[in-house]
Amino acid sequence: MAGYLGSGKTTLLNHLLRNNDGRRIGVLVNDFGSINIDAMTVAGQVDAALSLQNGCLCCAVDEEGVDPMLDRLAYPGAPVDAIVIEASGIAEPRQLVRLVLSSENPHIEFGGMVEVVDAAEFEATRNRHPELDDHLRFADLVVVNKIDRVDEADHRRVLGTVREVADGAVLEAEHGRISAGILFDDPEVRDSAEAARQLSFADLWHDDHEHDEHMHAAYQSVEFTSDRPLNPSAFMRFLNERSRGVYRIKGPVDFGASGANRRFVLHTVGVYARFDRSRWPAGARRTELVFIGTDLDADQLTKQLEDCVDSDPEVVDERGMLYVARHLED
Repeated sequence: MAGYLGSGKTTLLNHLLRNNDGRRIGVLVNDFGSINIDAMTVAGQVDAALSLQNGCLCCAVDEEGVDPMLDRLAYPGAPVDAIVIEASGIAEPRQLVRLVLSSENPHIEFGGMVEVVDAAEFEATRNRHPELDDHLRFADLVVVNKIDRVDEADHRRVLGTVREVADGAVLEAEHGRISAGILFDDPEVRDSAEAARQLSFADLWHDDHEHDEHMHAAYQSVEFTSDRPLNPSAFMRFLNERSRGVYRIKGPVDFGASGANRRFVLHTVGVYARFDRSRWPAGARRTELVFIGTDLDADQLTKQLEDCVDSDPEVVDERGMLYVARHLED
């Protein structure tokens, strides 16, 4: 998660920690100064960790320490379900993304880069930092925060500019309130004594907007299923041309004879896409995809996917499978 100083990254992070729906979130703070997480301050410490409520963790980490800290948080039976890296307001988000993507930890899966912008200060920040446009293009999700601080005309202008520049999905928010569902998979909540013993900071949370903290920006989800195989070439064209409002896609895809009886599980975050290959469970061979994003047109998405259904599934589409293979991770 990135964004210039004062954009509301910490506010958004606090909201996710409070409204995690049972997810245990690990937080890595890439900080060159100090950052306040309500009553807790992390200032210039490297390799320091504190337990938060609901089993969440907060660590301070410098640019050289990302991989070792990920190793400490991501392993079979780890105490967290997801990890959020909050970049300093002066950090280069591309570098942190490269560090995550280059991690050799097999339990790390890139979840996307979120850029937070201040709607009230957007134009001034953009004038001071022209590189902001590059950050917007690079982001998988842009959260236009503090939308309540601008009038209707500025609201339309800022959102219009961000949507014109950004390549990923765009979500507006007040006080950093977005739904955790757009960022994280459904949690596997464990009823264990370990979670109950975590040190709680619940009594130290203070938020002027605590009374309406569950009023957050919504996201949309669209589901598509097909008992008939999809044509690989047609589906990859759809994937390359998909709506910018689609932030995540996940689920198994059946490519029929072209897929050689293999189950291809798709994971996308913004423009990033990956297929994992496995065998189909008995009697479960079908395409089942979930789309998560903003401003989704369910009818249009469904129509585009129906057009991907293979008219002759017995014919092997070798060219299409070559495109699929480019996104395979074995």
